Amino acid sequence: MILIGLTGGIGSGKSTVSARLAELGARVVDADAITREVQQPGTDVFAAIVDRFGEGVVAPDGTLDRPGLAAIVFADPDELEALNGIVHPAVGVEIAERLAEAADTDDVVVLDVPLLVESGRDDMAATMVVDLDPEEAVHRLVEYRGFTEDDARARISRQASREDRLAKADRVLDNSGTVEELRAQVDAAWPWIQAQAPVP
Repeated sequence: MILIGLTGGIGSGKSTVSARLAELGARVVDADAITREVQQPGTDVFAAIVDRFGEGVVAPDGTLDRPGLAAIVFADPDELEALNGIVHPAVGVEIAERLAEAADTDDVVVLDVPLLVESGRDDMAATMVVDLDPEEAVHRLVEYRGFTEDDARARISRQASREDRLAKADRVLDNSGTVEELRAQVDAAWPWIQAQAPVP
């Protein structure tokens, strides 16, 4: 497989990029989607979260109240660390299983991870970063995703800096323009992606 890392700050447009890569034929391993899967009711992770944070983080329909939990953890670094300690190991196991399934194929596998830089992972053939000015990311999170400005800024502050991400990038996708312009950059990057060396 050709393993490509994809990262970018919250609100950067990473989901748009991974969706286009999937359309082009890549196998996308999406850490955010896996996180939601392992937090479903009935899982060990769900039980551990409720045990740690209380019944208040359960929504009326019995699922995890993700906004409510986020309000707790993004206001307190210790609480965020506790949540990550529950969730990250389970997500890591699932990612490893999906990569193992693709290991003996010729597929382009895109590992879509918000905290790729923070993880220190360095086994990718190349890393792509979706770049957006943090102030514009705050604006988009408030305008299109219903975040408060304080919440948006708190989440951005918990991630790697723009500079740290760009320092790790083998290719940068600039999302300061339109969705169409971003998708065009993905299309232009596709031959370059396919030319990367397979991961041994």
